[in-house]
Amino acid sequence: MNTILNKTETNEDNMKAECIGQISEIQKNCFMVRSHGEELRATLRGRFYSEQLELPVVGDYVKFRFNPAGDSVINEVCERRSFLKRPDQSGHSIGFVKTMQEQVMVANFDYVFIVTSMNDNYNYNRIARYVSMTLQGNGTPVVILTKVDLCANPGPYIREIEDLSDKVRVHTISALYGIGLDEISEYVKPNVTIAILGSSGVGKSTLVNALAGEEVMKTSEIREEDSKGRHTTTYRQMIELANGCLVIDTPGMRELGMCGVGEGIDETFSDITELISCCRFSDCKHQTEPGCAIIAAIEAGELSEERYELYQSLHRESNKAALMKSVARQRKILNKKKR
Repeated sequence: MNTILNKTETNEDNMKAECIGQISEIQKNCFMVRSHGEELRATLRGRFYSEQLELPVVGDYVKFRFNPAGDSVINEVCERRSFLKRPDQSGHSIGFVKTMQEQVMVANFDYVFIVTSMNDNYNYNRIARYVSMTLQGNGTPVVILTKVDLCANPGPYIREIEDLSDKVRVHTISALYGIGLDEISEYVKPNVTIAILGSSGVGKSTLVNALAGEEVMKTSEIREEDSKGRHTTTYRQMIELANGCLVIDTPGMRELGMCGVGEGIDETFSDITELISCCRFSDCKHQTEPGCAIIAAIEAGELSEERYELYQSLHRESNKAALMKSVARQRKILNKKKR
């Protein structure tokens, strides 16, 4: 049974019924579950902690026991159709492998709005990371360049991102003045879920308010001296717009590591992966080997050394973090056997 039960039914029947809902907000150990138009408080079943199961994130569909007299209990996380994840060193550097894990941030979205402003916050490498992670997690990346009213020439920004990958879409907007919002309205439709990522102060909250047509999120100004902002979102939450579109907002993140996202990187840099497939030798290192398509493309000016270096550096980082996670997993298994 996947409905909220009629209040005339007995509490005993209620507690036996398993319902399905979606996580809409998480604060510490309190989970808000949306089910049939209602928001319910819920806690996790003890086995999540005793068996160290992966915890639900905003956007997850979960199976839970409805409790009309108090907090409901989440029993299980349903399979995710899309997700965003990043390395979680549990407070340690990436070289400290004891507790290296992956942290899923949000789940079950259609589009990821990668929001960055056209000032000192703009970072091409960071955008490449977001795009690769989005593609790895089965989402569609949409780069939103904000504060176009403050930029005299947005053209170079647009061309650089369009050249990054043929899988990414890019739009320039000013949510404050309503510029460009009609372009992104094509994504804001009923039964569509949009996850929003970006650093603090880039205009994520202003964008959400503009999409909602009302102030549903607090906003803050960026500091003029470094173009950085304060965190206005301190926890992940799902907001339902009037037309039924769901928006998942996340706290601002200045740094975003990568772990095991090789497929997403290859999909982002599909031109490079196509060149690699044309090399004479399948194990080509792209250094001095004859018949190397990468070397030929760089020498012909068809591929920049900077783009290829970015491709390589993202792979190195992703592979290193994946190795650390594997070592940490094996350590965890060994520790369990010793008990």
